[in-house]
Amino acid sequence: MSQMPQLPLLSACPTCEEPPQSGDRYCDSCGADLTAAAPPPGTAPAGSPPAGSAAPEPEDYPLAAPAPAAGPPGGAASGAPGAPGAAEGPDGGVDPRLNGGADPRLNGGAGRPRCVACQEGTIDQDGYCEHCGHAQARERDHMERELEGVAAASDRGLRHHRNEDAFSVSAAALPDGSPAVVAVVCDGVSSATRPDDASAAAAHAAEVSLHASLPRGAHPRQAMNDAIVAAAEAVNSLALEPGSAAHEEQQQRHQNAPACTIVSAVVTPGILTVGWIGDSRAYWVPDDRTTPAARLTEDDSWAAQMVAAGLMSEAEAYADERAHAITGWLGADAYELDPHTASFEPDRPGVVVVCTDGLWNYAESAEEMALAVPPDARSRPLHSAQVLVGHALDGGGHDNVTVAVVPFPAPRGRAGSA
Repeated sequence: MSQMPQLPLLSACPTCEEPPQSGDRYCDSCGADLTAAAPPPGTAPAGSPPAGSAAPEPEDYPLAAPAPAAGPPGGAASGAPGAPGAAEGPDGGVDPRLNGGADPRLNGGAGRPRCVACQEGTIDQDGYCEHCGHAQARERDHMERELEGVAAASDRGLRHHRNEDAFSVSAAALPDGSPAVVAVVCDGVSSATRPDDASAAAAHAAEVSLHASLPRGAHPRQAMNDAIVAAAEAVNSLALEPGSAAHEEQQQRHQNAPACTIVSAVVTPGILTVGWIGDSRAYWVPDDRTTPAARLTEDDSWAAQMVAAGLMSEAEAYADERAHAITGWLGADAYELDPHTASFEPDRPGVVVVCTDGLWNYAESAEEMALAVPPDARSRPLHSAQVLVGHALDGGGHDNVTVAVVPFPAPRGRAGSA
């Protein structure tokens, strides 16, 4: 893979003096714009490689933070990096939950943050404590959001070095003023390039599309279809960015392009609509656990194809090592774009669980998922999302885990801001 274009490297943030990592556009400590203070083109900052030599490629490609703008209609809250308020607490400061309960702005000396584990050492440019060696949390390692009528949580898990999942939760107003609650969950394909960027781009694009079409009166299924198409286009565009490997091979099929799965739910006062591509899932769990729960989606996977063709039982298919090979995804190298959508009219209250396979691997059947969902999920969706993330971590946490919990029916009244 060819290198991404490199920004001129500053030795320290001009605001807080935090040493930036290679490729950073914004300071990890205070958020200052590093590009505004970067040396003019042609000027080599101290410590930069000689002209003509390649700078080392960063492990992760950070997304540029968006310019300040008004939030989406209805007050959206996004679990993608750079979203307004993504790392803010109730007072507008950095949310201490993102760093193990410690404010990452605590000065550990020389303008550098203090370790969240030992509270003594300072953090080197690789993100490790120079005293105890503890790896520091990144913004996406653990994310939580809650609005009226929806909540979501995402965690890196116990085995992965970064979180490649992303989510968005929000509420839009329908033409009659009633709310439509939206939850989008995306899972980056780890074998592809920039899977974290792919999931973030897809979640954001789907949310924007739904907020554009639902207030105009589009049927939720059509709005969902359009949102998945918009998400696919956003992921495709990552492969065409200048300097990317796929951009250099545009005349051929895009090789190993950024890719992700998507699953989304829209809850209105009377209808539940889901849409998906890939193997992220949506489940229906009624309040009354004496009535059956249900899985609302069908995986685009090798195992699902074997079962659908009658070649293997579900138990046999999912025991095979090829079981989780996906046959549908968003990305420039996808075979075709075939969004799946479905609408339901539940006759009783409950919750919709929208999740990546990092959760459902530990609660695969609808019955198992219903047992994992707390009985008060409809009244405490954030607590329930936290419990479900904990369920996956207790089970082994082999993958990133992301889950949104959406009560049904949607809260009465007009859609309001977050």
